[in-house]
Amino acid sequence: MRTKRAGGVGVAVLAAAGLLAGGAQPAAAGSALPVEYHFSTGFLKGFAAPDRAPDGANDWSCRPAAEHPRPVVLVHGTLENMNDNWGGAAPLLANAGYCVYAFDYGGAFAGAPIQGTTALEGGSATLAAFVDRVLAATGASRVDLVGHSQGGMMARHYLKDRGGAGKVGRLVGLAPSNNGTTLDGITELGRQLHLLAPANDFLAGPCEACVQQEVGSDFLTALNAGGETVPGVEYTVIATRYDEVVTPYTNAFLPEGPHVTNVTVQDQCPLDATDHLEISYDPVALTDVLNALDPAHPRPVPCQVVLPVTGPLL
Repeated sequence: MRTKRAGGVGVAVLAAAGLLAGGAQPAAAGSALPVEYHFSTGFLKGFAAPDRAPDGANDWSCRPAAEHPRPVVLVHGTLENMNDNWGGAAPLLANAGYCVYAFDYGGAFAGAPIQGTTALEGGSATLAAFVDRVLAATGASRVDLVGHSQGGMMARHYLKDRGGAGKVGRLVGLAPSNNGTTLDGITELGRQLHLLAPANDFLAGPCEACVQQEVGSDFLTALNAGGETVPGVEYTVIATRYDEVVTPYTNAFLPEGPHVTNVTVQDQCPLDATDHLEISYDPVALTDVLNALDPAHPRPVPCQVVLPVTGPLL
């Protein structure tokens, strides 16, 4: 069963009660931040304010608690920005007691609503500088990274080629393009975000990051040469069978190993029809993120209720 809504983006909105169960405390005193689990609502809100950090992120006075000593850095995906990608994850993680940070990279200019289009090497350099800033501000020795799509794959370049391995404890990828995608997948991403309308054919213009994410690209060949992981980092990949951007969806996965965990959303909740874009707002996937960051205190996957949601994306 797969629910669809107008605009061609499938979604299963599942009961999210219990995501904060298990003793999690907000990062600061006061009521918890509202968490958005509806992709269209969160994306549109963030797209309209691209230069604003998502709720719960970028409190530079935050000091990591003993329960969560590593700050979490969120790395957005292709054609997204920090606010429209992380409207669900940032407040959820802040409510769970993490110091959370997000940033933009790869845009035509600072504050552009569309980011993540320029060369991946530049995005990796921006990530490196941002992690150093987070470590300096928080006093932490390492961070954990959570990346969506390009963000989950590009972070591996930072680990391998920019000295990031010694500064990162865990890398969690949501539908990352670790082994590339087909051109059809990149085109579908533009379609889903309404960037392929005749009057706004964005992908006909420069998107070097799109080309670098195609299967067999020079960038991916170099990145994956000699092994796809580095010592000292724990990896979790969370993928969905309904991914129409990273195709086939198994291209998200890393080779099995003692420090790699590959998770498929539908193996936990068969009725969850989340796709590539929706996964960063999906209650099941977000529970997987919480569990990957804190495996000693696993939370139950909220798979009790499935409700269809209708309405256009844009």
